Amino acid sequence: MSDTSSIFDPAAFGSQPVAPAAPAARRSRQASVVWGARTVTVGGDAPVRVQSMTNTDTVDAIGTAIQVKELAIAGSEMVRITVNTPEAAAQVPYIREQLDRMGIDVPLIGDFHYNGHRLLTDYPACAEALSKYRINPGNVGKGDKKDKQFGQMIEAAMRWNKPVRIGVNWGSLDQELLAHLMDVNSQRATPWEAKSVMYEALITSAIDSAKLAESMGMNGDQIILSCKVSGVQDLISVYRELAKRCSYPLHLGLTEAGMGTKGTVASATALSVLLQEGIGDTIRVSLTPQPGEARTQEVVIANEILQALGLRIFVPSVTACPGCGRTTSTTFQELAKQIDDYLRLQMPVWRKKYPGVETLKVAVMGCIVNGPGESKHADIGISLPGTGEAPAAPVFIDGEKALTLRGDNIANEFHQLVETYIDKRFGSSSERAAETV
Repeated sequence: MSDTSSIFDPAAFGSQPVAPAAPAARRSRQASVVWGARTVTVGGDAPVRVQSMTNTDTVDAIGTAIQVKELAIAGSEMVRITVNTPEAAAQVPYIREQLDRMGIDVPLIGDFHYNGHRLLTDYPACAEALSKYRINPGNVGKGDKKDKQFGQMIEAAMRWNKPVRIGVNWGSLDQELLAHLMDVNSQRATPWEAKSVMYEALITSAIDSAKLAESMGMNGDQIILSCKVSGVQDLISVYRELAKRCSYPLHLGLTEAGMGTKGTVASATALSVLLQEGIGDTIRVSLTPQPGEARTQEVVIANEILQALGLRIFVPSVTACPGCGRTTSTTFQELAKQIDDYLRLQMPVWRKKYPGVETLKVAVMGCIVNGPGESKHADIGISLPGTGEAPAAPVFIDGEKALTLRGDNIANEFHQLVETYIDKRFGSSSERAAETV
């Protein structure tokens, strides 16, 4: 038998308690993205914001407005739309009008490449209807035209009092700048690797463009930067250095992350590392939708990343065991999915009806091993019977065993218990809040 006396000896413990992990704090400047009475702050003491992008043809004003609405309801706090042609620019005010009619006040971001200087000048109603402009310094123009056309976009931003994101992408990097840095690198006693030069070009392009915008009169607090690449380690490397060199709010995203599991895992990995280090003020998951998959999936994943890190809380959490040989029944899996889907579906209404409901924790466990323990740690939890166990399911509410469900209707009965618990706990707080108004 092992000696357990050290367990009770305080001297055997560490001198300090284990410090809980938490995302580091980063105080960047703060930009404001505004539409009407709604202001979405980015950076500073604001929470990390979630944004998304439509994949509709912007010329289709109705279809684009519908998708923007879906993304906003899913939790996107800003939505970017493509503005690439005169026809698209002409439809932007109508998209905004449709959204306003539907009561959707999410700010719209215009995504410009190549001809943004002309579109913002020739279509002032478009410039006014957008709440932010994305400028890519890699394709705003070449040679003598570059600074002039960049300046036209900055002038539009100042005229309409709009923030800008200077978004550098390694797929459209400023080739003149890259060639110059390559020449400089060739003169070094020990030249850097090509990848390091590319990192430097990305960072330099973003920061120099921001400084140029400020020299033109742009308020530096209204400038957001991004340097997007498609490799996880590349993104981490670039943003760590970018964060050291500037205080502008940073937009995080792994460009062309990919489809399905690959895109989800790559985005979660890269963004989580940076966010844990306090780097990043707004995120977008550039997920390629699988056939038949809703565009809103990228918003769901972005929300889950932030919630998993403890940076934001969007929806109640449902804890469920992965299943093993003790849980040959699929009941707990089906119930966990049913509860999770139901909670997500109700959240747009519940946010107003039940203030604080997003903090709810539900546990749906599959057997006696961890079931009772996990259920006690949740606000409300159920431990379903595993293979060979008695057909009984104890329910725990606020850490205490409240009752035991039996029979063939356990799933429906627990579903009703969850609804009753939510109404009792969060409905009363909603009523108290209403009484104090």
